[in-house]
Amino acid sequence: MDRPRILVTGGAGYIGSHVCRALAQAGFLPIVLDDLSAGHAARVQWGPLVQADVTDATSVRAAMAAHQPLGVVHVAGKISVPESVADPLPTYATNVLGTLTLLEAMQAQGVRGLVFSSTAAVYGTPEVTPIAERAPLRPINPYGHSKRMAEQLLADAAPALGVSSVALRYFNAAGATPEVGLGYDRAKPFHLLPMALLATLGRVPPLQVFGTDYHTPDGTAVRDYVHVADLADAHVLALQQVLGVQGPATHRALNLGTGHGASVRQVLDVCAAVTGQPVPHTLAARRAGDPAELVADPTAAKRVLSWAPRQSDLKTLVASEWAWQQQLVEAAS
Repeated sequence: MDRPRILVTGGAGYIGSHVCRALAQAGFLPIVLDDLSAGHAARVQWGPLVQADVTDATSVRAAMAAHQPLGVVHVAGKISVPESVADPLPTYATNVLGTLTLLEAMQAQGVRGLVFSSTAAVYGTPEVTPIAERAPLRPINPYGHSKRMAEQLLADAAPALGVSSVALRYFNAAGATPEVGLGYDRAKPFHLLPMALLATLGRVPPLQVFGTDYHTPDGTAVRDYVHVADLADAHVLALQQVLGVQGPATHRALNLGTGHGASVRQVLDVCAAVTGQPVPHTLAARRAGDPAELVADPTAAKRVLSWAPRQSDLKTLVASEWAWQQQLVEAAS
């Protein structure tokens, strides 16, 4: 019996590849659409690869027509805040135009369910933490604005096009699954955990800690870290929900986080405990657009999806990332 096919944009990337693995484990066949600008073909292990840009309407429509997916998981996107500030146009092109292009292709093929990779950056600087979905959406950088605009497209598409969707607002994705060759390995890393551990390995210069004067317990920024495999599980649950919608199409947004924050200093302390050596680092001024604290209220995701993170305690996160970075070093030697 053929497995239900799901189109996964960005499925060769860090989060997308984990989503494909989780989909395969749940009985789906992931069809990856990725231009490989940030992803890697070696990560496409559970279904075919269509090498294409999500903003290329002809290619997206052709992939949709050829594979006839039951639903879509839309992970493709530009995710760097500093890059979005320095040059916002590529971020808007991929994150907004790419979502529009995908919706048009879905409409043409009658595909009615979509799960969208969104972000806590849509909240900007929160008034209250933990942050619930009802909090005001006030992005403070182009990346956050682009995701907010894409969410609005999906909200409008529900009644107009009959496409049900769930926007999953990630907090800080982290960790790896080294046993199946999945982890974060961008040429220019910008996430805290891989940068800290690469600095420990001497593969990059000492980590820069941006800001030590925030109104937080130790002065450094606080974030809610969630294991990428836990995020992937949430995508499967959200997909199953949108595919099961009866009656009028629906749209909703859900936070994905643990509900607990860790400061940069706390992360570095756990890194030192796991690796047995301190993380080389320097102190620097705050970066523009970085809120002091971003911590999720994940109550809605737990209630609506019956989702709960299982691998997202800080020590497990760091240990999985450390094993992955060591694996990369060994492979390169």
